[in-house]
Amino acid sequence: MTTYLKRYEKSDRINHWLIVLLFVAAGLSGLAFFHPSLFFLSNFFGGGPWTRILHPFFGVAMALCFIVLFMKLWRDNVMNDADREWRKHAGDMLRGDKSKMPPVGKYNAGQKMVFWLMAGSLAVLLITGFSFWQPWFAHLFPIWLVRLGVLLHSASAVVLILTVIVHVYAAIWVKGTVRAMTRGTVSESWAKRNHPLWHQEVSGK
Repeated sequence: MTTYLKRYEKSDRINHWLIVLLFVAAGLSGLAFFHPSLFFLSNFFGGGPWTRILHPFFGVAMALCFIVLFMKLWRDNVMNDADREWRKHAGDMLRGDKSKMPPVGKYNAGQKMVFWLMAGSLAVLLITGFSFWQPWFAHLFPIWLVRLGVLLHSASAVVLILTVIVHVYAAIWVKGTVRAMTRGTVSESWAKRNHPLWHQEVSGK
């Protein structure tokens, strides 16, 4: 009989999936203005004017939800000596050899890097977004700062999208991981194999 361990509370999972929905909405509405060939995406939001109005609100809501997640998880994502050792052997793991990987806690170095990349890119997106948010804040900034804000906003969006792709791929690649965010639990064998120190902590074994 399979034994399952609690990994995420229901409130954490609801917040995670709310971030996902807001990321999709903010991403698609933002891409509609990224290049003329993508403007058709504005049809999902009622046309160009409505897309322009809604996009910053999607972004702010996503950032607020992520802040809640950040406040709960940042301590578990602080890098340590084991993470540095993990990074040294990441290439071996990608080639299918996990024998040299050090035991890790709740998150490994790869997951931690994804967490901090998301946090950093979202922070830049939030701050720069205010610099050209018409008609509320853009008039408060000089034009050179508005242009710089647009450039940094676009670059951070690309970083965030690529990071999310890596995050989703890794979750699918490691069998049993998706269950943690759909049901809140993982099998004990999954915990032993992928996060042995966390397994010891929560199981007492």
